[in-house]
Amino acid sequence: MKIHKEGRRILFVTLLVLLALNLLLNRYNGPNVAFNRIFAGISVIAFLTLLQFFRSPFRRLLTHEDLLLAPADGKVVVIEEVYESEYFEDARRQISVFMSPINVHITRNPVSGIVRYFKYHPGKYLLAWHPKSSTDNERTTVVVESDAGPLVLFRQIAGAMARRIVWYVNEGDEVSQGEEFGFIKFGSRVDVFVPLDADIKVTLGQKVKGGETVLCQLKG
Repeated sequence: MKIHKEGRRILFVTLLVLLALNLLLNRYNGPNVAFNRIFAGISVIAFLTLLQFFRSPFRRLLTHEDLLLAPADGKVVVIEEVYESEYFEDARRQISVFMSPINVHITRNPVSGIVRYFKYHPGKYLLAWHPKSSTDNERTTVVVESDAGPLVLFRQIAGAMARRIVWYVNEGDEVSQGEEFGFIKFGSRVDVFVPLDADIKVTLGQKVKGGETVLCQLKG
């Protein structure tokens, strides 16, 4: 396992701050040894928690042009037919994966293909499971023409804790299934919109792994 590039600067600064606070505490609060040890323990736990958030574990990526893979680690919280108004302007099947703060927050391309549309939307920071978070929160929208034929839309959505979305794709890019297309810092969700005839392979509440779990099978 390695540390993701999005976390290296944050981890370095956090480590320096915690070391400085502990050194100052030991210098000016010397007699209170018990309190110093408690604070040191809290500092270690806080740093390790942040460290695990930015972990980038090795994944054995499954690739197949007609399979749509989970774009992130987390839990499936939505499987329903909806009206997609930003790009398709018609009915689609929505599959949403919620990422808690303890999940890996790398977002991966669910399919291989060409990016036909990309847009960043500034917005609110409603709780990620709020029904309006998909349309009102800060988010990115990516539409890929998959190698299997159908267009697939997916969104990174910021939540109450996630205050920064990072993306690595632009219109016209060729993307590969399972490769990183972005990162969401500190918890949120990813929505995927597929044709109504897609064969859904997951269930509500199921835990999924980005780049490994098959969400559905596309029909060419």
